[in-house]
Amino acid sequence: MSEVPDTGRVIADRYRLLDPLGEGGAGTVWRARDEVLGREVAVKEVRIPAALPAAEAELLHSRLEGEVRTAARVTHRNVVTVHDVVTQGSRPWIVMELVRGLTLSDVLAADGPLSPRRAARIGAEVLAALRGGHEAGVLHRDVKPGNVLLANDGRVMLKDFGITADRGTPELTLAGEPVSSPDHVAPERALGRAPGPESDLWSLGVLLYVAAEGRSPFGRNTPAGTLRAVGEEEPPPLEQAGALGPVIEGLLRKDPAERLTAGEAERRLRILAAGGTGSPAAPPSPLPADGTDATGGGGGAAADLPEPTGTTRRTGVLVAVAAVVTLLVAGGLVWALAGDDDPDDRSGGTTASTTWSASSPAQVPAVTTTTHGKGAPQDGTPSSTHG
Repeated sequence: MSEVPDTGRVIADRYRLLDPLGEGGAGTVWRARDEVLGREVAVKEVRIPAALPAAEAELLHSRLEGEVRTAARVTHRNVVTVHDVVTQGSRPWIVMELVRGLTLSDVLAADGPLSPRRAARIGAEVLAALRGGHEAGVLHRDVKPGNVLLANDGRVMLKDFGITADRGTPELTLAGEPVSSPDHVAPERALGRAPGPESDLWSLGVLLYVAAEGRSPFGRNTPAGTLRAVGEEEPPPLEQAGALGPVIEGLLRKDPAERLTAGEAERRLRILAAGGTGSPAAPPSPLPADGTDATGGGGGAAADLPEPTGTTRRTGVLVAVAAVVTLLVAGGLVWALAGDDDPDDRSGGTTASTTWSASSPAQVPAVTTTTHGKGAPQDGTPSSTHG
């Protein structure tokens, strides 16, 4: 078998190309070796349309280089780190952290829709990555299953932060803004308005819809038809999302001001991932003005008991608090013993195991994915980017 062209080539006198990891319209991603630091990295070779005039190509390269340097400011445990951007052959090459695993799109193609609980777990980690980027002043602009990596070490990683993949394609450009995945574009962007953090939240809502339902809510036969659906049509009713439905619906509101906030969405997703319902907390029931039992029982015998005083009252409070603590501890033990058992998981040949961290008990563990059959790779090949 002949060697793949460019294998062994050294980029910028430092990065030796070893083998291609993936290829798409935006270019080829290579597994490479950093000859200076002696480590493996992912190197993305960026391509642009061959027919683009030289002046526009140069402007595009300059813009992309600036975006990559901006994206490199985002440092978060759920974000694929950008190490470097170099120029070779008059075009930029992006050097990134090499992540071994599968993309979410790989898993969905192989196994079909995820259970609501597993989709919520992945969504919570993606949202944490988005919040990290937004805090650094960087929008992602291309949140989709192909940009979510399920690493072999259990991490859920978001790649290509702030770097729009497909550039210079006329039918996918709105008001000078490149659009990579039209079915994940927020309505405001489809209408040519400036995107904001809420635009990334919309795209996350579409990603969760696809993960839970196995289909795109707005995908049409043409990019123009897809963008029209995004701007004008409501998504089809959810059928398999279960308790995840209200979160998806909250993220897919046409008006950015009416969407769930990032904080509220992440809170609900983490509750769902832990086995809860993810519903907004219900306000306490008010007591009737006459002090009777709010359940309609008229107070019964309890209403005739005298109010405890002194030591007796304090003792009652302590006993009640102790009982609550006991229940909470018991509940925690049940969750710990239950682990990641998800009887509703419909992921087919994909099994999910959970890694717990004693140092950060508030975090929902990430998913370690092992895929068998149905066309997905089984060798844990690096996936930091399918082009």
